[in-house]
Amino acid sequence: MTLLFLILIGRIYLVQVVDGAMWYDEAKKRWAAADTIAAKRGEITDRDGNVLAMDTIAYNVSVDPQIIHEADIAEEVIDGLHETLGIPKDELDKQVKAQKDDGTYYRSRELRKGGWQIDKTVADGIRTFRDELEEKLKDDKKAQDTGIYLTETLKRYYPRDSLASQLVGYVSLDGENKTGVEAYFDDQLTGVDGFIKYEKDGKRVQLSKGEVDYQAPKDGSNIKLTIDSDIQQYVVEALRDIVEKYAPKSATAIAADPNTMEILAMANMPEFNPNEYGKYDYASFYNHAVGSLYEPGSTFKIATLAAAVEEGVFNPDEIYQSGSIVVPGDPRPIREHNRVGWGKISFLDGLKYSSNVAFVKLGFERLGADKLRDYFTKFGFGQKTGIELTNELPGLINLKYNRDIASASFGQGQVQVTAIQQVAAVAAVANGGKLMVPHIVKSITDPSTKTTTVHEPKFVRQVISEQTSKQVGEYLEQVVSDLEKGTGRNAYIEGYRVAGKTGTAQKVINGKYSTDKFLVSFIGYAPVDNPRIVLYIMVDEPNDPLVGGGTVAAPAFREIVLKSLRKMGVAPNWDLIEKEQEEEQNKEIQISVPDLKGLKVSQAQAELQGQGMAFELVGGGGTVLSQIPSAGSLIHPTQKVYLVTETKDQLSVPDLTGVSLRDALELTSLIGARLVPEGTGYVVSQQVIEQNGERLVKVKLSPPEGSEGYAQAMSEGNANETGGADDDSEDSGSGTGSDGGDDENGGSPDTGGDSGDSGGSGGVGTEGSQGGEN
Repeated sequence: MTLLFLILIGRIYLVQVVDGAMWYDEAKKRWAAADTIAAKRGEITDRDGNVLAMDTIAYNVSVDPQIIHEADIAEEVIDGLHETLGIPKDELDKQVKAQKDDGTYYRSRELRKGGWQIDKTVADGIRTFRDELEEKLKDDKKAQDTGIYLTETLKRYYPRDSLASQLVGYVSLDGENKTGVEAYFDDQLTGVDGFIKYEKDGKRVQLSKGEVDYQAPKDGSNIKLTIDSDIQQYVVEALRDIVEKYAPKSATAIAADPNTMEILAMANMPEFNPNEYGKYDYASFYNHAVGSLYEPGSTFKIATLAAAVEEGVFNPDEIYQSGSIVVPGDPRPIREHNRVGWGKISFLDGLKYSSNVAFVKLGFERLGADKLRDYFTKFGFGQKTGIELTNELPGLINLKYNRDIASASFGQGQVQVTAIQQVAAVAAVANGGKLMVPHIVKSITDPSTKTTTVHEPKFVRQVISEQTSKQVGEYLEQVVSDLEKGTGRNAYIEGYRVAGKTGTAQKVINGKYSTDKFLVSFIGYAPVDNPRIVLYIMVDEPNDPLVGGGTVAAPAFREIVLKSLRKMGVAPNWDLIEKEQEEEQNKEIQISVPDLKGLKVSQAQAELQGQGMAFELVGGGGTVLSQIPSAGSLIHPTQKVYLVTETKDQLSVPDLTGVSLRDALELTSLIGARLVPEGTGYVVSQQVIEQNGERLVKVKLSPPEGSEGYAQAMSEGNANETGGADDDSEDSGSGTGSDGGDDENGGSPDTGGDSGDSGGSGGVGTEGSQGGEN
């Protein structure tokens, strides 16, 4: 007995004294618990702070096969999780019954396929199922632990779904795969996880006086993009309409501020929803705006035109012979897109008709290979623009032979560019000749230090002079405003000066130019005198080989730019409208006023902003009581919609400038005032007076400048008659057939693929295309 106690005491002494420190450390490890505190990934917003990407609470599901086996509930767990999560039963069977090599069960298995980063509604379903299973175990007098666990975590969420999806990109559930801004700015967006280490008892309860080690998480930086969500939505809707009508392989659009090269919108079709990225194929993720190369076609003529004007070799009134031209060293003629040309015409008309021969003469004969290549390089072609996206390509300008030089002058041959390069180059033409670096980030904010880094516009080089920029803008404006000859006439917007150029390029298939596969496009900017937006639309392989950029892309350009200018608050320039153009365009672009009565003011504003319509609130109420014009009225998009939010005894007289006499009468009647008009047309000034207890609103009205009767409406009587229609305008020639050629449509190329824009088969008739010039 004594020997036994001596051995026991010796052993106790050895454990508690000699090896005490070592065993104490081992005990602390068992007492210790550590939890990771996840850092939030930075938010991505548009220029106005609307969230495009954010972290939100999610849940991960895991199971304990050992506990499930001991409770004998494997089949119930498999059935319940299958019904709640939708995971196949065979996959659940592998996880719920998972065993090690020695035959023992695992203590934890994560359900990554289907049970990873689930939403709260699904997590609530798991909790309900688990609670019911616990009650059953309790009734059966078994252990109450079901072996089903939920862990709160964070997941990436995109509130606007597919809006700007290729630009913003996505983060996969496991965080391994990223695209777009999410990938390019991953280091800034990713935060640093924190942790808490503490001591616990046997039931995993934290000891009140135990040691605690805590480090707070550091959230990722928030990124504000230059994107305008409203303009992005205009672009997306227009591209969806193109896809519905022409079923192309893809469609791409980029809108930017030409003065700063801030990207206002960037969209591609097909699109995808980053919240459900697993449902889409690779083509939906691809951002063609920066990652696809193509021969641009006639939109590229803008660079050649700018170079020719800068070098003084473009005379708009000079006459040349259109039709075809042969370059030295190559017997194959380069033809016009309509195959036959327009006879002897001026170089300005050649620009309007998108004449290939005119640009071969300018680029090949007058500028020459060295100067042409130099200007293409100055405009940024053949090099990356530096936009903050991962898959940008540099493009190619390869001018070796005479044929290459001649073809490059009108955008085909050994010329491959990206959409973003086109936008940057045309922006330089629009903004006074300054090539700018396109960028999509406006600022980055560190949430820890509250410091914000603003991304300023970056100037690259002066490509052309301001005078050249102005001249080229005026020439390109006529491509749109000349409603007879201009290939870009479908982009005309009443009241705004628009410059632009169509493009219809044959695609190379198996080394030869295809006769039925085209890439059609339109690029332009507005207003010409003070550019606020440059927009490029590109459509790859529309299903009709006879349509060109003027038919497919120009109408979409008009719709997007009109809505965007209204959203920006850019007023129309009525001084430049002619009566003929006004009457024709009013028929084309009238839109219907939505029914806003009864809506909250914020809802009504959002509805009108979404359609690019101007509006003014009348009163300070929170609900729309009535509206002028009434719902369903057809108006020009530049006309205001008045939202009346209070009863007439509470209302003040709104600004009536620009309102028609009819609407002015209705509006003043609604607010309990009497209108005293002077003149006809639209309100140009107003005066509110009180007379015998009655409110009088005296207004002066005048027709839009340039319309019929404008001279008589001017008080000084000295207005010119430029707005009137020429009596000879009807004598435009009866057999022009010019619609076929103007639109750069449809003709088939010669063997060997010599020409650029595929021309229309419609003939010009005898002398017909020269008629009708006022």
